[in-house]
Amino acid sequence: MIPEFAILGHPNEGKSSVLSTLAEDDSVRVSPIPGETTECRSFPVIIDGREVLRFTDTPGFQNPARVLVELKKRAKESDNPLRDFRTFAATVPELHDDRELLGPVERGAGIIYVVDGSRPVRNVDRAEMEILRLSGKPRMAVINCKEQGNEHLLAWKNEFRKNFNSSRVFNAHRATYAERILLLEALKSIDQDWQGPLSQVVDAFRKDWAARSDATVEIITGLLTDCLSLQLSENIGAGLAVEECRQRLFRTYSETLVQKEKTAHQRIRSLFKHNIFQYALPPHSVLHADLFDERTWQLLGLTKKQVMIAGGLGGAAIGAGLEMATLGHSLGIFTVAGTVAGALGALFGGKTFSGKAELMGIPLGGERVQVGPAKSIDLLFVLLNRSLLYYRHAINWAHGRRDYDKADQPLLMATSRQAFTDRWSAGNIKTCHDFFKNMNKKNNAGDDREKARFRELLRTNLQEISENE
Repeated sequence: MIPEFAILGHPNEGKSSVLSTLAEDDSVRVSPIPGETTECRSFPVIIDGREVLRFTDTPGFQNPARVLVELKKRAKESDNPLRDFRTFAATVPELHDDRELLGPVERGAGIIYVVDGSRPVRNVDRAEMEILRLSGKPRMAVINCKEQGNEHLLAWKNEFRKNFNSSRVFNAHRATYAERILLLEALKSIDQDWQGPLSQVVDAFRKDWAARSDATVEIITGLLTDCLSLQLSENIGAGLAVEECRQRLFRTYSETLVQKEKTAHQRIRSLFKHNIFQYALPPHSVLHADLFDERTWQLLGLTKKQVMIAGGLGGAAIGAGLEMATLGHSLGIFTVAGTVAGALGALFGGKTFSGKAELMGIPLGGERVQVGPAKSIDLLFVLLNRSLLYYRHAINWAHGRRDYDKADQPLLMATSRQAFTDRWSAGNIKTCHDFFKNMNKKNNAGDDREKARFRELLRTNLQEISENE
């Protein structure tokens, strides 16, 4: 039997937001208009092609005082007062929503009762709680705690102790993966008969999350492999300006990397079931900056200490504090602020900006211009940190959240370094160095052992992000 939970409560208390976040389903209609939901609708949770859990959205209570009176009356005369009440309510139009919302409860669904914890407890709430207590079904109360106002939490908790098996504070707009798991774990305690099935559900959730993390590892590793090994070349025809050819080739190179990154990020987004709504990145996120923007490299590339570590390992060029001025004349004037000159030239396989044979690291050989593969390990760290930032945003954007144009939690402010790799050990830097070095081998053969170590490092960091954010 598939466990089912009906999401119940007063209109406009956040029921649909809680359901959307728990089910990871952004197709759930969330509206600020009370009474929008008039019919029950079930949302299955599918893992590995199998339904493991079902949540049912319901209309809000409309006439709880009258429902309670009618239910108490039938409780004295019947062994199934809920069924008898729904039979009676079918003949009373104004009781349509109240009858409809109790349908899943009558068929045996567990109850998740949602309230807005920012307001005080009212008599109408007490009537709703008593109705659910009289149903005799396993039930949990969820305080949908919004950003403002928690002065009423204690009063709500005291009321819940009288009528519910368990209660939780849960912000449907900000809940992380870890918080969703904690709520599902708490559901196991509402009835002994539910512990076995719900334990299987929680295990399925954890395994599914691990599988998605593994898929993310492969997406990011594939992105880095494709970008770091990318190589483009172009013949210089008669009468064509060399500098114009260089500029065009570099533009194609950068646009190709940007598109590869965009595709990878979209795949990560899809993995975490953001299918319908296009959420916005925080306004100050470095992800808004161009991949080759000076700020991007300053904030997400190697730190000065890591430059020294990577330099000691050898085998990969290093850019320290890359400063990019403009793409103007002859592909722009690029300078280097740091200890290693020619960082951008190294990025594209060259050693200097000034030589006649090379400019911007684009080797000129006969009648061909070539750019790539990348020689600076800084590109790896920039792409890696941007992907980790995107991953963090994707997993922590609750599906019940709808303020896509008001994302207010910057992932990375423009003036500060918060790259995930800033705290990495020398051993982690070496793992990245060895992985990068393999990208530069002929035919991109690489070493499977180095790739495996890099994947494991990435997997560990994704786990830390999902558990600690």
